[in-house]
Amino acid sequence: MTDPDIPPTGTPDAAPVKSMSNLTKRVLASIVMIAVASVCLALGGLAFWLLAVVVGLFMMAEWSDLLKVDAKQKRLAQFALSVPLAIMAPGLAAGPGFFALGLIAATFFFLTIVSRRPEFGAGALYVGLPVFSLLAIRLHVDGYGHEDGLVLSLWTMALVWACDSGAFFVGRQFGGPKLAPSISPAKTWSGLIGGVTAAILLALVMRWAHGLPLHLVIATPVLAVLAQGGDLFESALKRRAGVKDSGNVLPGHGGVMDRLDGIVPVAPIAALLIFLPDLF
Repeated sequence: MTDPDIPPTGTPDAAPVKSMSNLTKRVLASIVMIAVASVCLALGGLAFWLLAVVVGLFMMAEWSDLLKVDAKQKRLAQFALSVPLAIMAPGLAAGPGFFALGLIAATFFFLTIVSRRPEFGAGALYVGLPVFSLLAIRLHVDGYGHEDGLVLSLWTMALVWACDSGAFFVGRQFGGPKLAPSISPAKTWSGLIGGVTAAILLALVMRWAHGLPLHLVIATPVLAVLAQGGDLFESALKRRAGVKDSGNVLPGHGGVMDRLDGIVPVAPIAALLIFLPDLF
């Protein structure tokens, strides 16, 4: 007679195998994505801009899908956003400057008027501002003529990667009270603490190895919390749309927005922290 509390032979091994398979897929995809982003970041210029354009157009499509707009409006949003993205091409156009910012704002108003849905137009800001910020940071040159954009843009992106990784593994290991159970039941306070700690450690290493400015090191934990806030915001969008992922283009991760939701709020604030001291 089979004990009802003991699963049939072979069943206990099935779930761990599947779990390991998903985790392995997630880790491998993360390694590939970080490698591609790092190479383009190191090359800078048109390589980084091209990656940003491709990512931005994918994100605009996923934003449209989450708002359940029709295919015609989704294509319109991508075409409209491609104008400020094209203007930001370094060396070929105006680059990431005030003109590009004006075009991002114009895209927001255009999409809002055409669709009569401000939340649809807000996709231009959600995608355009972080792309603008990352490109501007990468091209940053300090007052002594020394290009430090690589270090600063690496810090901006890597603190989000560190925060995501720390939150995932610490939350998975320790669990505990939920951070926002009505929005994202899987997120925990222990994960948030682990993510912020990982981001701080990264900033300290970059301070020691590359001379990361002290005010950016101090701001890192705040930006790490913002990264988690960006994650929760996108989770709220997905819950409202009734979907698990924003897309399915990234194995083990879902959509592009699922991976970059933390960078969306971090990049513009990081750019302000970087450029404001230069203005005074």
